[in-house]
Amino acid sequence: MKFSIDRDALLKPLQLVSGAVERRHNLPILANLLVEVSGHSLKLTGTDLEVELVGQAELQGEVQEGRTTVPAKKFLDIVKSLPDQVELKIEQQDNRLLLRSGRSRFTLATLPAEEYPNVDAFQADIEFTLKQGTLKSLIDATQFSMANQDVRYYLNGLLLETESNVLRAIATDGHRLALSHRMVQDSLPEKQVIVPRKGVLELQRLFEGEDLDVTLSIGENAIRATTQSAVFTSKLVDGRFPDYRRVLPKGGDKIVIASRNHLKQALLRASILSNEKFRGVRVQLEQNLIKITANNPEQEEAEEILDIEYDNAPLEIGFNVSYLLDVLNNLPSDDVRITLIDGNSSALIENHVEEDSMYVVMPMRL
Repeated sequence: MKFSIDRDALLKPLQLVSGAVERRHNLPILANLLVEVSGHSLKLTGTDLEVELVGQAELQGEVQEGRTTVPAKKFLDIVKSLPDQVELKIEQQDNRLLLRSGRSRFTLATLPAEEYPNVDAFQADIEFTLKQGTLKSLIDATQFSMANQDVRYYLNGLLLETESNVLRAIATDGHRLALSHRMVQDSLPEKQVIVPRKGVLELQRLFEGEDLDVTLSIGENAIRATTQSAVFTSKLVDGRFPDYRRVLPKGGDKIVIASRNHLKQALLRASILSNEKFRGVRVQLEQNLIKITANNPEQEEAEEILDIEYDNAPLEIGFNVSYLLDVLNNLPSDDVRITLIDGNSSALIENHVEEDSMYVVMPMRL
């Protein structure tokens, strides 16, 4: 194998696929990337057996075809450390990979490409194309509510649901829930799959431009996203996601409409003096007023009062301030609508106008 490539052209796919490589591994080959040259195309593959990322780059000039595997971190660190816009000459010599650029020269140990694991043959049940910006906004609107290392393993991921021409994403960690939907061109069958947490985070790195296309293929055990320059494949979580529709609070008659930015800033200031462990804030509602208070074991206290739209009986409720801030950071509108039932029931938070996202936050006893 022998080829030349511009440093910047190599760095982009190299950074992308290195994210899939597992840092803590039992198989030495999993610390490596698969490097394949055929025709005038360079293909790089990284996997941890759960998530696989394939990046591509076009090659110019003289090319000798071949395939091998190289240590992912060292390869990436070398390419990153080289100056911009230099040419790299890469050549395989027996069980070594030789990299030359100007007066710099590096030799990396390789392992045989035949030993590199191949993610199971993929068969799609559903396939459709949408804009990368649409899928990115859907994931961004929900992924922060995924659980992290929860014993209920099916919560450590994102539920994707197809139904007619709607694609939904739902995430919950048991204390809060995020739900968002986007319209797609195709009419899709009803299906639910859980994408694991690492798969969701790597998928977010795949997107290159709002108006570019991405093709989503959903199979029985895996999901695949294909863009012009990369292919992402992730195994699915084998589990049953809780029925999110039962979690959505119903019958709320106490409605608060507030400036998202003013509310966010007030909560941020109050959070400074909240209990570092429990992060609780007390919210008191009166006619067109909201009072937010926080205190901590050092007897320090913060109080914020804001003008809002609220025309109902006084109400007091406690929340984890981090959960409220996560929601407000991910709502795009100027005003938010908060629907409450009483001091012991979950709050429903939405954009005041557009209704493509809903957030449920459980109350806290203070």
